[in-house]
Amino acid sequence: MALPTYLELVNDILIRMREPEVTTVQENVLSKLIGKLVNDAKRQVEDAYNWSALTSTKTTTTTAATSSYSIVGSGSRFKVIDGYNTTSLTEMKPTTFEDMNREVYSVSSVSTGSPDSYVFKGIDSNGDSKATLFPVPDAAYTIVWNLYIPQTSLSDNNDTLLVPSEPVILGAFARALVERGEDGGLNSSEAYGLYRSSLADAIAIESSRYIGEDAWEAV
Repeated sequence: MALPTYLELVNDILIRMREPEVTTVQENVLSKLIGKLVNDAKRQVEDAYNWSALTSTKTTTTTAATSSYSIVGSGSRFKVIDGYNTTSLTEMKPTTFEDMNREVYSVSSVSTGSPDSYVFKGIDSNGDSKATLFPVPDAAYTIVWNLYIPQTSLSDNNDTLLVPSEPVILGAFARALVERGEDGGLNSSEAYGLYRSSLADAIAIESSRYIGEDAWEAV
């Protein structure tokens, strides 16, 4: 089954509102608004669960005496699955600023070697998160990061949605009803209830396929 496009999502919602379909998301004021609401609902659904469709692997290659690295392509909204030093075959463990500072400032000389811990600290000019590694690398090591990275906002008519479409559609539809006001059809609170039920169903289906993936955020 093909992934739904941005335009298809917008038209699905317009039909539910008993409004004419459009040939482009930018066709009129209403379709532009629905497009914004689709992206709002998309973000909420993405944040509610660790969807397998959003998994991505990023690689960092270290250089000697440098501890801070941008994780290119990560953005700032990602969730970490794990990190692994594939050169030394070592799991990368998250640490705290306090523990990192203790290692760096409470000793006469900073430890160097194969990194096995990290803390996220700031973002770069591209909006990607930066990780500080410890011990400070003394050579080139390859660090592999497995992450959940949300899609960028849908913008082109043919952009496709990765997360389940039904809760996104129902979430955007509920928002659209709030914007327009009640008109004798489904009211916004009923639509929001359908959205929550659809999201819970999608999470239940997804979590049944993966061991340990049974936690989600109510939104």
